Amino acid sequence: MTTAQHKIGSGFGARSTAEEVLNGIDLSGRLALVTGGYSGLGLETTRALANAGAHVVVPARRPADAEAALAGIPGTEVGELDLADLASVDAFARRFLGTGRPIDILIANAGIMAAPERRVGPGWESHFAICHLGHHALVNRLWPALKAGGGARVVTVASSGHHSSPMRWDDVQFERGYDRWLAYGQAKTANVLFAVHLDRLGADHGIRAFSLHPGAILTPLQRHLRPEEMVERGWIDEQGNQADPDFKSPEQGAATQVWAATSPRLDGMGGLYCEDCDVAEIAAEEGEWVGVRPYAIDAGEAERLWTFSADLTGVSLG
Repeated sequence: MTTAQHKIGSGFGARSTAEEVLNGIDLSGRLALVTGGYSGLGLETTRALANAGAHVVVPARRPADAEAALAGIPGTEVGELDLADLASVDAFARRFLGTGRPIDILIANAGIMAAPERRVGPGWESHFAICHLGHHALVNRLWPALKAGGGARVVTVASSGHHSSPMRWDDVQFERGYDRWLAYGQAKTANVLFAVHLDRLGADHGIRAFSLHPGAILTPLQRHLRPEEMVERGWIDEQGNQADPDFKSPEQGAATQVWAATSPRLDGMGGLYCEDCDVAEIAAEEGEWVGVRPYAIDAGEAERLWTFSADLTGVSLG
């Protein structure tokens, strides 16, 4: 293990908002790209970055919906992208690279959770494909623009859900029985491992990578859960209102990814998993769901996943 996973005393916490962590940070002249940046935490992330002066590019599977959601936010643009379709990823990257613009911040925010079994591309399990493989291909395709940024940060939105599953190397695609929560957990572990290895590859080019748990927030991410499931988990009450006092607002939920993407406190650092607007500690034991599990920041696992993903997608930096 090579990462220094310890809190740094950021001065922010679980209730900090994206606007608060950006207070005093001027992003004028900077370009950010936020996948899924028109819904839920992504929308709040886009809003906060744009309000701080950044120009925000929002790739979207449903461009018309994205245009409508972003209509009141100046300094944003929408591009068509379906992370489940590698041809779409390649087409988006070619269009973007054709503009000659550098990328200063890339936030891999889009994802799905606890979805019914679905196969995409050449038969890939949908959580792994959309949350991880699509972003792997996108970041690799946009590598020239990230290098041109002269100090870019790549932030992958993972989750404490990674505690539920390491990489299932014997059955990554769930061909021997499907479990939607384990599929989500493996995909979130992949998000963390991706940042670990990307940081190793990018550091010499000034590109640093981070992953994070945004917290528990009620957003469209829960679209695949029945109301009665969320009542049983204590997330909402019978009337559909938020019931868990530990849940964050969307503005609070977006804060950690915005902090990881912009905080000067993280200069010279990378490959770290963050939560509550700080670097997280390594999880002390199973069952706590706080901090990061050692298997998710293991450099050997991260390199193995990179090679595996490069073989599947046909895209790699090296």
